[in-house]
Amino acid sequence: MTTRVFSGVQPTGNLHLGNYLGAIVNFVKLQADHQCLYCVVDLHAITVPVAVWGGPDELRRNTREVTAAFIASGIDPKQHIIFNQSQVAGHAELTWVFNCVARLGWLNRMTQFKEKAGKDRENASIGLYDYPVLMASDILLYRATHVPVGEDQKQHLELSRDIAQKFNNDFSASIAGNGHGDGFFPLPEPVITGPATRVMSLRDGTKKMSKSDPSDYSRINLTDDADTIAQKIRKAKTDPEPLPSEEKGLESRPEADNLVGIYAALSGKPKPEVLAQFGGAQFSGFKSNLVDLAVAKLSPIAAEMKRLTDDPAYVEGILIEGADRARAIASETMNAVKDIVGFIRKR
Repeated sequence: MTTRVFSGVQPTGNLHLGNYLGAIVNFVKLQADHQCLYCVVDLHAITVPVAVWGGPDELRRNTREVTAAFIASGIDPKQHIIFNQSQVAGHAELTWVFNCVARLGWLNRMTQFKEKAGKDRENASIGLYDYPVLMASDILLYRATHVPVGEDQKQHLELSRDIAQKFNNDFSASIAGNGHGDGFFPLPEPVITGPATRVMSLRDGTKKMSKSDPSDYSRINLTDDADTIAQKIRKAKTDPEPLPSEEKGLESRPEADNLVGIYAALSGKPKPEVLAQFGGAQFSGFKSNLVDLAVAKLSPIAAEMKRLTDDPAYVEGILIEGADRARAIASETMNAVKDIVGFIRKR
């Protein structure tokens, strides 16, 4: 079977350094050795109230922005597939089949629903509750073998594996009878990413960098220009101690650890190497070096994103072409699933 990667990013606006280092930069690396599908998961975006995702115009704008970020960061839409989820009906169609395979107890254990729904769970949408099943469909619709995930999505990937395994077990005779051997769906493996996969706030090193933080100085947005990037890094919270020479010296120093992790990820160096270079130095000097590195890496992405988002027809053309290619793979999967389950279909 082809080694295939699937991953998605929600079009929620204000993509930031955490999205880039935690996901997109790894998407770019995976292109070299895998067939990749990178999806703007707009069906997932509407699982929360309209006031949160912003309505139709905002959703379209954010979808184009994520697409622009993919391309500007180095994902090649000719060699790989970039598309938005809602253009491929198989995502929703397979979700219903998987809803009949998954078990209520499995979903009740999903911690992210509890966190997102908060105390008012009775008022949460069914979509938010069923989000992990849709995520399983996203992955398995393309029979993906590998999924780059952060810590907050590991539980959902485990659910995807459970659903795939139960489908294979429940329909084992039909799967074999339809010429698919012992199992139809692969059990997707996580791709564990490198340093700074969890980028923290520039104002509080104990909190994850987030677009919802009221302070724009808590994050570096992918649309920030060079001057803004420099200003945010210089104003980032630190402590009065010099940088340590060894990684254990970052314990109990969350802001220092965060900035060193960002430098490591942007430079492609491990943290010990960064500390060997800057250990004993004051933060002012280290921040100057981090400014130079961040501006060199990020400002070209911001410029290219602006160029692309200024041409919405071009960006939408990329999504339409990508969806056509994704749909061809998805149709093969759905036809096989219908035969395995016993649905009559046009041939």
